[in-house]
Amino acid sequence: MHILVTNDDGVQAPGLLALAQSMRALGEVTVLAPDHNWSASGHVKTMERPLRVKEVKLADGSLALASDGAPSDCVALALLGVVEKKIDLVVSGINPNANIGHDVTYSGTVTAAMEAVIAGVPGVAVSLDSKPGQGELDYSPAAMVAARVVKRLLAGDISADILTCGLLPAGVLLNINVPAIPETQIRGVMLTRQGLRVYRDALDARTDPRGRPYYWIGGEFPTGVDEEGTDFGALTAGYVSITPLQLDLTALAVMEVFKAVKW
Repeated sequence: MHILVTNDDGVQAPGLLALAQSMRALGEVTVLAPDHNWSASGHVKTMERPLRVKEVKLADGSLALASDGAPSDCVALALLGVVEKKIDLVVSGINPNANIGHDVTYSGTVTAAMEAVIAGVPGVAVSLDSKPGQGELDYSPAAMVAARVVKRLLAGDISADILTCGLLPAGVLLNINVPAIPETQIRGVMLTRQGLRVYRDALDARTDPRGRPYYWIGGEFPTGVDEEGTDFGALTAGYVSITPLQLDLTALAVMEVFKAVKW
């Protein structure tokens, strides 16, 4: 098993190191991640400038590859040949904040896993549900959860009838979110659906020294709707949330409504 580990926080992020170390117990690991933070970058593919890759050393002394591209660029580069050996699985993370609800459309962590799935390689995204002011984060519970989930995938617990993309169904990735609490306090694992994220964005308009306006998009830290069966609800209750996400965004529930429209 050859596992590509990436993230959106940069190659030197502590969450990436914790994830890479946990994956090494399950197979050969290659790290190819951005050389700087790409949080909330969404699904990016760089087409109008060259991408560069260099070798770097992680905090534990192991070697990794860093690119000036986005997280999804890193996955594409690896799968297209920068990493010569065939990659069997892409695991992205560990993000310091949860990626739930509509976050998945913004998240470089999640869209890196999406890039893998588009290329026919199974993808898993892992995030930690930390809160502002929480202090130094312990990524070990999330790394343990990630290793356990990947081990389950390798064990073949998913019915072979639906496995058309290696370890997962085609077009599907797993989005894992872990409460930022000690491992002993995690109550279990829930299979969830996307919940509703509540954003409190605000525009901060300012003027530079030359009198020109500029803007920051800020606001309060997002919350969510605590609904049973959702990713936000599971985290609020102290459970790990595992949400299977699909790349097909077609709104099938309203297809019949639109069929009646004389376009």
